[in-house]
Amino acid sequence: MKLHIGADSQTGLIHSASVTAANVHDLNPYLDSHEVPNLLHGEETRFYGDSAYRGKQQRERLKDIAPQAKDFTNKRAYKNRPLTEADKEANRRKSSVRSKVEHPFLTLKRLWGFAKVRYRGLAKNANRAFAMLAMLNVSKWGRPMMGEVRPA
Repeated sequence: MKLHIGADSQTGLIHSASVTAANVHDLNPYLDSHEVPNLLHGEETRFYGDSAYRGKQQRERLKDIAPQAKDFTNKRAYKNRPLTEADKEANRRKSSVRSKVEHPFLTLKRLWGFAKVRYRGLAKNANRAFAMLAMLNVSKWGRPMMGEVRPA
C-alpha cells in the first residue's frame, strides 16, 4: 500500500491523506489514479512538488483544484539541457520546504514501525494509517494547545 499525505508547509500538520494500492502510480494522467486532487483542499497559496509534477497537464489540473496556488515544483533536467546552477539552487530551496511532508513518514516508519504492514485488507490498513496520522498531529501540536495548569 502507499500512503499519500498533504501537509501544511509552515506547521507540518497533516490536513489530508489517502491510501492506494502499491501498484497505483500517483501521476498517471490517463487513469483515475492521480492522487493530488485528493490531497489539496483548494485554499492553497503554494504547491510544492518534485520534478514529476511538472507539465502543462499538471498546471491545468492545479488551476482547477486550487486557483490561488502558485506552482513551486522543481525544475527538471532534460537530455542535452542540464540544469543551471541557479535552477539547482532554486530546487534546493523548494526541496527544503517539501521536506516538511517527509518528516511524518520518519515518525510513522522508523519510530512507530509502520514501514511494512501485514495485509489485512486495504480498508483496515488505511484505517490504521489514518489513526496514526491523527495521533501524529496530536503528539506534535496537542501539548502546546492544551496549556499547562498552574497551581494558584
